[in-house]
Amino acid sequence: MPPPPTYSARELAPVDVSPVPFTSFQVSPSLLQGMKDMGYLETRPVQSAVIPYALAGDDVLASAETGSGKTIAFVLPILHRLFNVPDQQLAGTRALILAPTRELAVQIEDTIQGLTYHTKITSAAVYGGVPMDPQDRALRAGVSIVVATPGRLMDHMRSATPDFGRLEVLVLDEADRMMDMGFWPDVQRIVGTLPTARQTLLFSATLPDEIMKLAKAIVRPDAKHIQVGRAGGPALSIRHIVHEMPSTEKVPWLAKFLRSIHGPALVFLRRKSGADRVARDLARLGIKATALHGDRSQGERTAAVEGFRSGKYTVLVATDLAARGLDIDGITYVVNFEVPDTPESYVHRVGRTGRDRADGTAVTLVSPEEERAFRALEKSVGVQLQ
Repeated sequence: MPPPPTYSARELAPVDVSPVPFTSFQVSPSLLQGMKDMGYLETRPVQSAVIPYALAGDDVLASAETGSGKTIAFVLPILHRLFNVPDQQLAGTRALILAPTRELAVQIEDTIQGLTYHTKITSAAVYGGVPMDPQDRALRAGVSIVVATPGRLMDHMRSATPDFGRLEVLVLDEADRMMDMGFWPDVQRIVGTLPTARQTLLFSATLPDEIMKLAKAIVRPDAKHIQVGRAGGPALSIRHIVHEMPSTEKVPWLAKFLRSIHGPALVFLRRKSGADRVARDLARLGIKATALHGDRSQGERTAAVEGFRSGKYTVLVATDLAARGLDIDGITYVVNFEVPDTPESYVHRVGRTGRDRADGTAVTLVSPEEERAFRALEKSVGVQLQ
C-alpha cells in the first residue's frame, strides 16, 4: 500500500487562474446555455484552476479565498457528468454535497436548480430547522443531487432513508468551517457509508494541518492540491481598518459610520444575544438593521437574508454563522463590532467583502479589554491593520 500523500508546497498541482469563457470547456451545450442564462460567462480564478481537474475525474483539495466562486467550480463538473447520463438511467442519487450551514446549502441548491431547470436532473437541500418529511420523500425518491448539512443528513441516515449506493461524486464545501462547528465526526460517519469508487472534491478557505490530516483518509492518494490566492489569509483587495474606543461608545460610533457610507454592510458579533441587541439599538437610531443567528427560525433567517439582499435592510448584524453561509455580491463594508475569537473567523468574516477582486473594507472596533486579543489576531492574520 503506497504511503499517504504529504501535500507539501512542492506538490501543489500546476494551475492556470486566467479567466476563460465557460464555452472553452467541453461540456454539454444545454449546460453552457444554462450557465449563460444565469450570467456565468467567464471563469473566476478558482474555477479556472479546479474545473479541468474535476472534469477529468481527479480528486481535488482546493483552497481559495472566501467568496471566490467555489460553488460553480464543483457544480459545473457534477452537472456535466449527469448531463451525459441518459434520462432513463438517471435514477438514484449520484452526487452528495456537504455544507456547514443551511444558508450555504440553500444557496448551492438554488444554483443547481437554476442550471437544471429544463432537465430531468433533480436535487434537494437537506438541513435542520424545517420539517423532515419533505426531505425524507426527496431522499426516498433518489434525487440526483443531495445538498446537506451533516447533522440533518445523519438524522435521516438513522432511519435508513438515503440510498447512496449509486453515488459517484462527494463534495465537502467549507471543510474548515465544518470542523470548527464540530461536524467532522458526522462527516466521517457519512463518508464511511459511501462507495469508495467515487470522486471527492474538498473546498475550503483555509487548509490547516488538521484538515489536511483528515482529508488524507477521504481523498485518493493522487488527489490534486490546489491553492488559489493567498494561503489562509484574506483577499488582497480588502482594506483593513481599526478604531479603538470604549465598549460603551461602539453603538453610537457604528450608527454614525453606517449613515456615512453607501450600500449594504455586515456587522459581526460573537454571541447571538449581542447580535440581537446591536440590531435593536441600530433600529432605534433609525438604521434599517436586522439580526441573523442560529436561534432564529428558518423562516426568520430566510426573511433576514432576503431582506438584506433586496435592500429592505441596509445592515445585517450576524454571528459567525453568516460568515460562511452568505453569498451576496456588492457588500463593500464588513464591521467587526467585537474582535473575533480566531484568525480563521476574521478571514471568513471579512471574506464577505472584496469578492472576486472587488475592493472592500473591513473595520474592527477594539475596546481596551480587547487590545491583547487584537494584537495577537493582527500577528496571526498576517496583515497590518491601519
